[in-house]
This record gives sequence, C-alpha cells and structure tokens, in this order.
Amino acid sequence: MRPSLALVFAALCAPVLVHAQAAAEPAKVRWERLCQIRRDKFDKILPGALRDNGVDMWITMQKENQFDPMYEDFGRGYVGSVGYYIFTDRGGDRIERIAIGASGGMLEGCKVYDRVLALANLKAFITERNPKRIAINMSEEVGAADGLSKTSYDRLVKEIGPDLASRLVSSEKVVSDYRSGFPISQVVALGEAGELSRRIAERALSNEVITPGVTTLEDVAWWMMDQLQQRGLGSSFDMPSVYITGPKGIEATSNGRIIQRGDLLIIDWGVGYLNTWTDVKRMAYVLKPGETAAPKGIQTAFDNALKVREIIHRTIKPGPTAGAMVEQLRAEITKGGFRMQGTFNEVGTDDKVEVNIGCHSVGDRGHGSGPSIAWFNPRQMTFNIKPFNPFSIELFAWTPNPDWGGAKVRIPLEDDALVTDRGVEWLYPTNQRIWLIK
Repeated sequence: MRPSLALVFAALCAPVLVHAQAAAEPAKVRWERLCQIRRDKFDKILPGALRDNGVDMWITMQKENQFDPMYEDFGRGYVGSVGYYIFTDRGGDRIERIAIGASGGMLEGCKVYDRVLALANLKAFITERNPKRIAINMSEEVGAADGLSKTSYDRLVKEIGPDLASRLVSSEKVVSDYRSGFPISQVVALGEAGELSRRIAERALSNEVITPGVTTLEDVAWWMMDQLQQRGLGSSFDMPSVYITGPKGIEATSNGRIIQRGDLLIIDWGVGYLNTWTDVKRMAYVLKPGETAAPKGIQTAFDNALKVREIIHRTIKPGPTAGAMVEQLRAEITKGGFRMQGTFNEVGTDDKVEVNIGCHSVGDRGHGSGPSIAWFNPRQMTFNIKPFNPFSIELFAWTPNPDWGGAKVRIPLEDDALVTDRGVEWLYPTNQRIWLIK
C-alpha cells in the first residue's frame, strides 16, 4: 500500500519544521529551496500550462519598480528599465526559458534559464521562433494574470509590430495552471507554511497570549504579526482577523475590544513561506468561572461543522470543473441533512442547520489563482480540478443554540489540503476541537 501524502510529508519535513518554528533559516537555504521549486515547476508544470492551453510562447514583462505578480515565481532579478521572461514551446520534453533585461546573482545562480540576456531585439527574437499564440498577462478576473499595464502593453505592441501583436492572447489560464500546479518540492513548502500557520494560531488562542478581561483582539493580532516578523514570514492577508462571534453575528475584529469570559473567538489568517501561502482558521471559547468545557450549544454547533467537513473531504475529486463540484457538494451536504444557505451570512430564524462553502484555491496566495470551489471566484469556477491542486477547505455552519435564545452559532472551519487522485489529503493536522482559554 502506498503511504499517504501526509505521512511522506511528515517524514521529509519534521526536522525543518522544528527549526522553522524557532527562527528563520539562513537566507541562502531559502534561496536554494526556492530555486529547487522553480526548477521543478519549469520542468514539470510549465509544459502542460502552455500546451494544455494551446499557447506557443508566454511573455511576462517587467519594469523597474513596477513588477508583474509573476516576478517572485520567475526568480526576481534586477530590471534596469524593461525586462522579459519568455517561455517558448519549441518541441521536445521541455520549454525554452529566456530572461531578457533581468539579471543578478540570485536569478542567474539558480541556473534554471537557458540564457540570461542583458539586451536583445525582441521582435527578432519572437520572429525567429514564430509562435502562433503568444500569452501575455492580461485578465479581467485572475489578478495574478493581470500584471501588464496599459502603457506596457502599448510599448510591447509597438516593439513587436502588428503581425506578432495579432497573435497576443490572455495568459489567464496559463498563469492559473502554472501557479496552481504544485510539484512535490512546493507541496513540502506549503505543508510547512500550514504547520506554522496553525501552530501560531493555536498559541495565540491560549493563556500564553490571552488574559481574559485584559487582552484585546488587537493585542492578539499584533502578537501574531510579531511571530511572522521573528521568523521572516509573510502573509497575503495583512493584519490577522481575530474576531468575536455571538448571537448577533460578528461583534468585533482585531480592534480594542477586550476579550471577556464567555466569548467565542475565531482567528482567520495565513502565512507566506517560500512563496507559498496559506489560509487557516482556529477558534476558542473563553471559559466562565466553573466551566471546564465549551457550552453544549456551542459544542453541538462545532460537531455539526465537523460533519459537513467530512462530507466535503470525501466528495472532492479531480476531474470536473470547480463549478460542477460546487453543485455536487451542495447535493451531498443537503443529503446529509443540512440546508445550503442562500446569500452568505444571511441567517434564517428556523431550526435548520445552515451551511455555506468557499473551498477556494490556495497556495500561490491565500486566495489563489487555480480552480476555486467558491461562489466568490466565478471565473475560476469554470476551471477543471487537477491532481496536486491545493485548496483551502473552507466552510461555515450555523446551528441554533438554545443558550442564545435560538440564535445560530456561526462555526467556520478552514484548513489547507491537496487534491490528489485519491481525493482530499490534508497538509497538516486539521482543526478538531474548540480551544479553551482559562
């Protein structure tokens, strides 16, 4: 029997995770790992991203101090005026990779480009390769594929001439496939980022950080920001969302509200590590005097959310579009005895448990560029789910609580996973309980 992805990941990464918890590793180590990820993506992901979308050449243009979203993915580099990363399908088992007008020790030291050129006649370069379809980074909905400004586009068209300009197409799907296609080296990095995300969040929801009646939501959020800074980590969400939810919904978020006994706290945030990005939630209950566990109404609501997550876990598979998977999930969740919510956060007053899902793309950002099983990414719902696409398995469940006069408890669950041929495989230990603050 093949070992699960989670076990393989744990064996590979245990020593690294311990070290990463303590402090940021040396800059050279991170650079070497980023180089390996880039090499693997160029070798394993890039050919399919171009060929599956009928693209012969992909041009990403940079200007000094105005960088495309793909700048980090392609190795950065110094751009004096204008630079180009150009990938051309010239047949064979690999894609030609050329950097023009981008240079520097770290870019060149990775040795993933066939050539790094200070200058080149762009029109002559493209004409020699004679591509039929040239993808450029312009997209109405996928931000990572929309880095080309109007003035840069005008300059590019003028430089290459009308014949080649007539072959320009959007790189939207190329970017999506490239960024959401994860080789194992990148899966390992994302798993580490997820482990860091959940450990920091779980520490934040403890008496190490919180003293009821003293600590504010903002104090918790800034403590988490300090943890990122100490470890040299990033986040695609800015300030962590540390919020309180009650009978009337969300009461306060990352502000001066003092945390009190009886509060139900949620953290929603993500970590950026090795150019991979997470989106994770954790929750805690602040015990009242004499309590040793969360009240029954809150615990029942949490248990209902776990049941919904299990339905999602066993249902999502690669193959269909993300939109088709939304409909399949709605059917399975309804069959499980829950009611799908209409408009997000508009909660009914009946005795039904309501559910909303937003299993969005993750990994290349907290909200990623790949197929998205989420109503808030309509274009990405049309993309097919492929093996080794990462997803944030996100859901919300509202359960009536007698202790709140029948008002519904809002329970959000969110952890990051990979969709493989076997289905959903978690990247780190998921949220299984309500954390308790004494």
